[in-house]
Amino acid sequence: MTRPFLTARWEDLILLNWACPQKLLEPLVPAGTELDPWQGENFVSLVGFRFLDTRVKGFAIPFHRHFDEVNLRFYVRRQAEDGELRRAVVFVRELVPRRAIAAIARWLYNEPYSAVPMSSRGEVDPESGGELRYLWKTDGTYFGLSARAEGPARQLEAGSAAEFITEHYWGYTRQRDGGTAEYQVEHPPWRVWEAAEASFEGDGATLYGNAFGELLAQPPTSAFVAIGSEVAVYPGRRLPT
Repeated sequence: MTRPFLTARWEDLILLNWACPQKLLEPLVPAGTELDPWQGENFVSLVGFRFLDTRVKGFAIPFHRHFDEVNLRFYVRRQAEDGELRRAVVFVRELVPRRAIAAIARWLYNEPYSAVPMSSRGEVDPESGGELRYLWKTDGTYFGLSARAEGPARQLEAGSAAEFITEHYWGYTRQRDGGTAEYQVEHPPWRVWEAAEASFEGDGATLYGNAFGELLAQPPTSAFVAIGSEVAVYPGRRLPT
């Protein structure tokens, strides 16, 4: 079996989700995939989390093992050659505080990474919850992503919105020539909370354009907090034309 390209822990996840017009996402769908709706609606998610003990091909890179990430993503699917239905995420933009990480991700996967000053606060306990906050700055504008969880985290319920948002184990990326790259992500199902409070602060249009900015200015359709787990990201491959 192919060895993972990257291993890490993803912890303290905030996932804010908005029902999104199909026409906004269609121009961003990679070739060979299609939108993956849930209960008739397409969704975008603004996700903040911590990368911990990050290793590339088994090696820890000094000063790049622990960092935060915030990304905006949506959901697609593809029928693979063997008949498997692969449910996946596509990233609109990914933010990290390390230039080297952003550069490697752009080079290897053509992922839309940018490096910006970032910080995070708070933590969650599986039995009692807690508060999390991710902060960053870009183009002179400050942004924040925050959520509060109460009580014990729960196992995912089959068919729930939380299961849909967290259970996508593939990624697709549009390549510079219009083709599509595919990569697999492995992690166990996460325990989650439905957030008691959650918010995004800042001018979303500055980061994602006017249409997404208008969407993110509205209250999210749903918001979850997840404990996280060990993850493995496998090398990408180009889809057949």
